[in-house]
Amino acid sequence: MQPRKPPVGKPGCGLGVLVQGDVLSRRGESAPSSQVRAHAELMPALNEKDVGSSANVRPPPQTPGKGQNLTKHLPAHVLHTGISVMRSCRGSAPGSASCCRRTWDQPPWMPCKDSSSSSQPRSTPEDQASLLSKRLVDWLRYARVQQGASHSGGFFSTPRARQPGPITEVDGAVASDFFTVLSMGQHFTEDQWLNVQAFSMLQTWLLLSSPESAGTPDAEDRSELEGSTLSVLSAASAGRQLLPQERLRKVAFEYCQRLIEQSNRRALRKGDSDLQKACLVEAVRVLDTVCRQDPSFLYRSLSCLKALHGQLGTDPGSERALLPLAQFFLNHGAAAAVDAEAIYQHLFSRLPLERFHSPMLAFELARFCRDNLALFDPHLLGLLKLSFPNLFKFLAWNSPPLTAEFVALLPALVDASTAVEMLHSLLDLPCLTAALDLQLRSSQMPSERPLWDTSLRTPGCLEAFRDPQFQPFFQHLLRTKASGSTERLIPLYQLLQPMASCARVAQCAQAVPTLLQAFFSAATQVADEALTNQLALLVLERSNTLYQVPQYEACVHRVLSSWFLVLCKQKPSLVLELARELLELVGSVSSIENRADMFTCVVWAIGEYLSVACDRRCTVELINKFFEALEALLFEVTQSRPSATMPRCPPQIITVLMTTLTKLASRSQDLIPRVSLFLSKMRTLGQSPATSSVHSEEDMEAIRTRATELRNLLKMPSVAQFVLSPSTEVCQPRYHCDTNTALPLALRTVTRLVEREAGLLPG
Repeated sequence: MQPRKPPVGKPGCGLGVLVQGDVLSRRGESAPSSQVRAHAELMPALNEKDVGSSANVRPPPQTPGKGQNLTKHLPAHVLHTGISVMRSCRGSAPGSASCCRRTWDQPPWMPCKDSSSSSQPRSTPEDQASLLSKRLVDWLRYARVQQGASHSGGFFSTPRARQPGPITEVDGAVASDFFTVLSMGQHFTEDQWLNVQAFSMLQTWLLLSSPESAGTPDAEDRSELEGSTLSVLSAASAGRQLLPQERLRKVAFEYCQRLIEQSNRRALRKGDSDLQKACLVEAVRVLDTVCRQDPSFLYRSLSCLKALHGQLGTDPGSERALLPLAQFFLNHGAAAAVDAEAIYQHLFSRLPLERFHSPMLAFELARFCRDNLALFDPHLLGLLKLSFPNLFKFLAWNSPPLTAEFVALLPALVDASTAVEMLHSLLDLPCLTAALDLQLRSSQMPSERPLWDTSLRTPGCLEAFRDPQFQPFFQHLLRTKASGSTERLIPLYQLLQPMASCARVAQCAQAVPTLLQAFFSAATQVADEALTNQLALLVLERSNTLYQVPQYEACVHRVLSSWFLVLCKQKPSLVLELARELLELVGSVSSIENRADMFTCVVWAIGEYLSVACDRRCTVELINKFFEALEALLFEVTQSRPSATMPRCPPQIITVLMTTLTKLASRSQDLIPRVSLFLSKMRTLGQSPATSSVHSEEDMEAIRTRATELRNLLKMPSVAQFVLSPSTEVCQPRYHCDTNTALPLALRTVTRLVEREAGLLPG
């Protein structure tokens, strides 16, 4: 039977499993064959004697209480693993001297135990959990400090065995302390492999074996005590026999302190240097878990962790330890009265600026911010909001995997002071991706760039990036903090146009509509009247000034137009207050071609909200002004042949224009004859050579039908006003449910009156 391969990267297994796999591959060794034989011999016996048929193992009707027999309630696969683990643990008496010096004949079960404990946290009874904690203490603290014997053999091997040498540190010095995962050697004994495996599951086991420790009132009360009181508690606990779980925390604390000390040594090989960084991340996480479960370790941890921050960032890749370090001070900073401002400044300022191209770091930082929002105090939350342009660099460079994280994070970043600037930044996100690409490549030599590098084919982009004339635009785009300014980047759009076809820019553009939806959902919740005006005006302006990425404009216009209607519904007086901008938009035929979705929604909003009912300041003169602009536009698009300067007008826009003109006429009855005459012409639209060759017969029929319906409504102005401009009371459910007052009843009445007037019904 082959040994089960440890799960790599599985949630719950911790970074230590990855460390263990790295050690195995780096040292070129596998688990000893005696472990394989022991595992193969042990499992059949357990299947026959202890477990029995899996059919006899049934799921529990409810979770058993503390002190009850848990084994009869366990699934078969968990029971198999647990029995094999505990039989292995009982290979020698716990605490005996032989247990840390004997030849270990144990199967590689620890990753399996880690996995099964994660899926069934209460799968191990208390006595067996204590036994496993004792074993972990032995494996972590008492592994040999001598290298294992060489396994080489054959015809040319020497008969005399070489004396194994001592374990060394990563810098080549002889180890002066106990064995850890960072200890080096040519060959390793089985207890040393168990040391590596024990560290790989240490944090997970600490969390699972004592879930009641963290977050209990006792732990919270102790975390508020002063350092001197905690020292007294620690001294008192040292005078008694420690429980297995307490002993494991103590050994884990010592192990992590030794790892931090070993991480300061200069490694001789790059692989060892990478292992140092991974172990440093895991060591800080384990210390965080230990201090949350037992605050007496807190003040002893602070001294080494404070010094650790000053050492990070000097070596590329060591920045990953900043995140668990920030998590540690976020969890314990208040209890320890430690100001971690420098760490957070490094995290939100330098890290995105220098390491935006690291996908792992980007994901971990986004997840850190998202998961800890509830723990951020107002000052830290303000720092996070102020740093959103820097965080968006991670998003621009790694948009596909980070989109979901930032969708969850955006509501915390949006407030009245950042909303306008953030909307500009989101719309310019593909442009930021192109600028980051240039920034990264400007530091490389041409020979270092791959042949498919876009900048090789467009050297003008790199030259423009270094041109002092465009430096203010690039500096604004690449700023690290919110400045409150909204610089127009139109010159950069033309400059960076050759990079619009880059795959990374295209991927970023695909994520922007989703991010805009999340932004507006949050912004409309915090927007007052002034901010609503600013956002609506910004939507109108930016809908015509976007970075030209294929299919980007159409997708963004759909989102902006839908949220423009939401803003108008939230504040109906927007149409009156933005009258000049709206008249400018609907007065140009080019708006139909460049932003058809936005044009359609704007025309609909004019017909819906330009009335005295929505704003008392609305006048007949303003209604007439909008009417004349829309009438001239409708005449132009329906009576002229399509050309290069006159694009084809979609039938949806024609019907919306006719409906809006009818609504405005119902509010200013002097306009009814003009609309009725125009609608009569629209009924014969198919006979015009200018339109018969442009629209299909189906589209023409839809236009004629709408024109007929609207003209019939205008024959009775009072009814037309009731139907086309209903009051707020009409929107209540009773107007749609009550047969005596329902809107369909009014429409049927109007229909009968119109048909009777036309002579279609008997008097």
